[in-house]
Amino acid sequence: MSENNDFSWGPATGIGSMPGGDAREAAKTVVGSFEDFPHLPELPARGPGADMVGRTIGLLVEMYAHVEPSGWRISDRPGRDTRRARSWMGEDLDALEEFTQGYEGVVKVQAVGPWTLAAALELRGGEAALGDPGACRDLVASLAEGLRAHLAEVRRRVPGARVALQLDEPSLTAVLRGQVRTASGYRTHRAVDRQVVEGALRDVVAVHDGPVVVHSCAPDVPFALLRRAGATAVSFDFNLLTERDEEQIGEAVESGTRLFAGVVASTDGPLSDPAGSVMGVRTLWRRLGLPPGTLAESLVITPTCGLAGASPAYARAALAHCVKAARSLADNPE
Repeated sequence: MSENNDFSWGPATGIGSMPGGDAREAAKTVVGSFEDFPHLPELPARGPGADMVGRTIGLLVEMYAHVEPSGWRISDRPGRDTRRARSWMGEDLDALEEFTQGYEGVVKVQAVGPWTLAAALELRGGEAALGDPGACRDLVASLAEGLRAHLAEVRRRVPGARVALQLDEPSLTAVLRGQVRTASGYRTHRAVDRQVVEGALRDVVAVHDGPVVVHSCAPDVPFALLRRAGATAVSFDFNLLTERDEEQIGEAVESGTRLFAGVVASTDGPLSDPAGSVMGVRTLWRRLGLPPGTLAESLVITPTCGLAGASPAYARAALAHCVKAARSLADNPE
């Protein structure tokens, strides 16, 4: 179980992906923007192996995959695609290490969570691993071991920092609802039992003795399930919240779960003033009857999702805007 309430988070951070293909430039931008909470940038524009699924496949232990036209598919041995994913991860870690010399705050790294990975990774016959309970168990075990080694490597490279792990689970709601399509596209995989989903997440969360964030930019994030699985924080697109989510938000805050509120658009467009970006958060706090003074200590401000689809100029502006919006919350909680 990860440590929850004694962890000192930064006020703002990014989700993960950035535009372009220059690891050093991305790391410099992220570390320069988030002095208190940088993250390891992901650069999917480089191609297969730099995408979020490919990066995580490169971390797996004794499980390999290659790229087919339909996506990533299980292989018997590591091939060119796996080697490329590992090489790019090494390049990204080199850049992070370079720009965090002497850094002693928190740094976040991201990986795809077990259920989104199971929905995306194909077995040899072309169907998603999600449809095979045995394959899902193997995938969870491989991911847990791979993350344990990856986190140790990050701690070695940034020795003064405390590492936060983010698990990306955009497909989690679809997995719970039986909405993941089969290879033919005519059917969907059966919904996975909530206890099985929660247990697998708990096994992966448990590999890290630090804080774990679960991120989803899809609607209907299962806040309560993620809390039970041991998530220290939940990251979500604030614009997608429904009235049904609000009760879970209130319970999460009262239990000490940190909320990563995505309030800054992740694609190019006009940016409102920082206070305007968090106006909805303040309104929600009042509606839930939560003390305004808890806003800054309960929230981390982020973009709504990754910034891979943004222009480099907008990505830099969006990161800076997150910091300004967080400062607005801290300075004027009412």
